Amino acid sequence: MVKLLRNSFAKVCKNLSYPNYWDLIAFAGACSIIVSFAWSARQMTAPYQIGSIIPISLNLSYLPLYALRTVLRMFIALFFALLFTLVVGTWAAKSKRAALILIPLIDILQSVPILGFLSITVVGFIKMFPGSLLGPECAAIFAIFTSQAWNLVLGFYQSMRSIPRELLEVARMFHLSAWQSFWRIEVSYALPTLLWNMMVSMSAAWFFVVAAEAISIANQTILLPGIGSYIAVAIEQANVLAIGAAIVAMFVVILLYDQLFFRPLVSWSEKFKAEPSPSEEVPNSWFLDLLTRTRWIRIIAVIGDSIINAFINLRWRWSWPRFTNYHLDRGANNSVKNWVLTNYYRLALLILAGVIGHLLWLQVQQINLLHLQSIVMQVSYIVYLGLLTALRVAVLVVLCSVIWVPIGVYIGIRPRLAKISQPVAQFLAAFPANLFYPLVVMAVVCLHVNPEIGLTPLMILGAQWYILFNVIAGASLLPKEFLAVANNFGVRKWLRWRRILLPAIFPHYVTGAITAAGGAWNASIVAETVAWGNTKITVPGLGSYIATQTTLGNFSELAIAIGIMSLIVVLINRLFWHPLYTIALSRYT
Repeated sequence: MVKLLRNSFAKVCKNLSYPNYWDLIAFAGACSIIVSFAWSARQMTAPYQIGSIIPISLNLSYLPLYALRTVLRMFIALFFALLFTLVVGTWAAKSKRAALILIPLIDILQSVPILGFLSITVVGFIKMFPGSLLGPECAAIFAIFTSQAWNLVLGFYQSMRSIPRELLEVARMFHLSAWQSFWRIEVSYALPTLLWNMMVSMSAAWFFVVAAEAISIANQTILLPGIGSYIAVAIEQANVLAIGAAIVAMFVVILLYDQLFFRPLVSWSEKFKAEPSPSEEVPNSWFLDLLTRTRWIRIIAVIGDSIINAFINLRWRWSWPRFTNYHLDRGANNSVKNWVLTNYYRLALLILAGVIGHLLWLQVQQINLLHLQSIVMQVSYIVYLGLLTALRVAVLVVLCSVIWVPIGVYIGIRPRLAKISQPVAQFLAAFPANLFYPLVVMAVVCLHVNPEIGLTPLMILGAQWYILFNVIAGASLLPKEFLAVANNFGVRKWLRWRRILLPAIFPHYVTGAITAAGGAWNASIVAETVAWGNTKITVPGLGSYIATQTTLGNFSELAIAIGIMSLIVVLINRLFWHPLYTIALSRYT
């Protein structure tokens, strides 16, 4: 590694020259971004005492500062979501026994609404950083993390499970270590899909940014400076001008980080696509072109590339635990140990179920019969509300699949169209449901629309893009040779869909549909209760129930509702989505 870095440094010194004006432009832009983020990071550690009010001004001049604070929280959360994805997604893909625990756990976590995470973690973070704004900031970042991580983990896990065997054989032929094979083969293969999921995760964060920055728990409200809290105050004051300004600010911010961050990454990741067609149009990026015209920035890039290569080429070795080998132990004395090692996940689940059951039994013994009947009736009512929300989610996922699967395939197999539609889709996906509240309230009140019909589409407003982005990612990976052969043999219409397109996108669609369903459950907390000024409209459902109990601070009812929501989502995933996922990975990869 030292030798490689020394050679790179010598090469840099040999080719050292004066900077050009492209260097000055890039350097000025980089300095501006670094200084802005450093200023925002410093503001996160400002003194703060619980109960004090942070004023949020609707003056338009504050919007750029609020946008900067929001984007910094999102990128911090995205960084930790990527680390979480690389560890958990890889572990689940490499170990079948770990997947039996991790994947159902992800199903449970993605069903927990963001208000549930906030109500549990905000007190802990505040106690961790007393007298500092860093506590509420960490709670908001963690809430944004929960809106990003589950989609990334499921998408990365699906990509790792669908790596072609030919690529793994190449790793063995070149005697790559597990560490090298992970970065050179597995991560490289999953990178295009991972980038598309990063885009939709950023958009999902925008959808929940109001709940993350305007924390309202137990009649206590903490407004963190940001676009989310700006929107919350504008909704409370029914300020249409401020809502319009927030929409413009969101559009500008999304366009900026798309052009400066995602577009260069998408253009760079094209070389990692499996079997690229020579005639395929490669997406370009003006910012990436600017960097390639510089001199000193390119020298810095060479040094960074050398460091990354040295990191990847380390001959670290590890082996994922394969407990089936313990069956080879001989002797009756080892039979108990072998059973424990081969069934450790079942044993862990049994112990956990036993502990929970014992705690519940102790609680039941302390409850009198009348109170027990009251709890049973309350739980039955919550289950009824959960079934209502489940019916809405199922109908919306089916409708969105019918709409977005054909559109996603059409975009994915046309790189030029994908290049144009990418920022548009990102902006639409990032559009918070709260910004539609004025239109929804006016439509329901003035046109006498049934609230259940008028509010239900808000649940899928942000979640539907999981389906679109995953289908686009799957269709973009389809080798163009397949389509050329199909055209030569006259494979058209439904036969083309049945034999080529649907099998190619099916694993990606199932991943997107699972995440979309989980996102719709999460979105129910902001879609089943709508407020604009003094007007409030609520429809019966588990989302509105959780939102109400969170505001009132009824944590026992909130815990029961979150538990029932998680149970319903897990049952649906185990009985319906998991079999589809198994079929997708076994037949179409």
